[in-house]
Amino acid sequence: MTTYPARPIGPTVLKELRATDDAGRPMIPFADDEGGAPLRCCLRRSEPGEQIALVSYVPLRRWAAETGAEPGAYDEQGPVFIHAGECGGPDGDGRPFAEAHRTVRRYSAEGHILGGELVEDPEGFDSAFQNAFDDPDVALVHVRAVEYGCFLYEVRRDTYEVRRDGEVRRDSRD
Repeated sequence: MTTYPARPIGPTVLKELRATDDAGRPMIPFADDEGGAPLRCCLRRSEPGEQIALVSYVPLRRWAAETGAEPGAYDEQGPVFIHAGECGGPDGDGRPFAEAHRTVRRYSAEGHILGGELVEDPEGFDSAFQNAFDDPDVALVHVRAVEYGCFLYEVRRDTYEVRRDGEVRRDSRD
C-alpha cells in the first residue's frame, strides 16, 4: 500500500513569508473572528480568534528553486492563509481540506502542467495520487480548491511512503 503525505509550507519558507510574501508585501496579521480559514502551515482550519495572515505564495517557484526546474508561465502566485506566528505544523497524516471538490494538478520535473484530476469524494485522493504517480513524468502534484483555484498543499514523488509486508520506506522530506 502506498500513502501520499500532504506537505505543508515548510518552516523556512513560512519565516520568509511572514517577513515579506512572494509578491513583496509585508505580512499583515489579523484575528480570525469567524475561524475556518484553511491554514497551509499546519493543514487545518483556523479556530475563531487565532492570529493569521493572508499572504501571496508561489509554490511552484519555491519547488523549482530547490530542483532547478524552470516552470515559466506555470509559475502561479496566489493567496494562502498561514498562522501569523510560528506553529507546530500538522498534527496528523490525514487528508486535509477534503470536504469539497479538489483538483489534483500534475507537474513534470521541468515544472510544466501534465494534466489533472477532479476529486469529488474524500475517498478519491489516494486513487488520484496513484494515477498521477503511475506516470513516470510526474514529479509532484498540487491539490487546489476548485471554487477559487487556491493552492492547498503538495505531494511529491520523492516523499511518499511505500508499505509492503509491514516495511515502510520513507524517502527524503524537508
